[in-house]
Amino acid sequence: AGLQCAAGLHGAGRQALVLDRARGLGGRCATRRFQGQPVDFGPLFLHGHHPAFLAALAEVGGGGPRWPRAVEGRGVPCQPGALDPETRRMAFPDGVKAFPRHLAAGLDIRLETEVTRLALAEEGFSLTTADGAQVRCRDLVLALALEETRKLLRSLPDGPEAAGVQALLDLFSSVPCLALIAAYPLEAPVPPWDILYPEGSDVLQLVAQDSAKRIEPLFRVYVIQARPRWSRERLETPPEQWSADLLAEAAPFLGDWAGTPLWTYAHRWRHARVDAASELAQPVQITFPHGQRLSLVGDVFSPGGGVQAAWLSGTRAAERLLQKEHV
Repeated sequence: AGLQCAAGLHGAGRQALVLDRARGLGGRCATRRFQGQPVDFGPLFLHGHHPAFLAALAEVGGGGPRWPRAVEGRGVPCQPGALDPETRRMAFPDGVKAFPRHLAAGLDIRLETEVTRLALAEEGFSLTTADGAQVRCRDLVLALALEETRKLLRSLPDGPEAAGVQALLDLFSSVPCLALIAAYPLEAPVPPWDILYPEGSDVLQLVAQDSAKRIEPLFRVYVIQARPRWSRERLETPPEQWSADLLAEAAPFLGDWAGTPLWTYAHRWRHARVDAASELAQPVQITFPHGQRLSLVGDVFSPGGGVQAAWLSGTRAAERLLQKEHV
């Protein structure tokens, strides 16, 4: 959402600075390399039906075929619309992070820069970063998890504008997800599916054969993602505990061999996605008394959820900022 908004402003000739507290771009569009083999462990594929979003995906080099090709199980996907017949599904051999990298081309980006405080300035906003630096801007766009947005907005002075947006955000929430990457030798059995959505499991959201997306993989890699309630109950427990539980739960669907992987990698998504019951029709824009404009973007601010919704919210926020610029 944030990268697409910045790209829209930059393309219109405006100065846009992106501040990201992480070491790499992409947020939840997360791809990590293990001995050179990419593995997706946030969204496992990109999907959508909006023509502009599909055109943006087509611009990314190295796009792969339709994926997942084979889906089993009657469990409910994170985004149920992802499997609709009219929805296009796509994976990238280099990982889903290829999309945010494409959006970031040509942008002014500062990584490992965490904003800890917001303040209203005479003609815009003043941002304080974790190392004490100050950044000023005329207009501000927040592309964060709901909980992180609420925390930052509390640093603004009291007033009807900040109070109104806080009350709005309090209506929505994010859900967590515990994710495990497990690697096996290439000789390991290959299931007949790319993604399994188990029915009747209180633990597993999905099991995905991530290595099926890769060109000449080194390992047979599976990504196991847990359901929100189960994840929330174990969010603060040691990863070794819930990783073993996820492997044990997945073994009946894979085979007894799944209990002894070559290596594993565990990740906590504290704010994995917006609750399925939470969404707005468009980005939120607030104008403060002296003309300062604050926009909120992300998957909650566009119908349907997921990466497409986040991208569309960034597009619409940039359009609104450009349409309402001060003369």
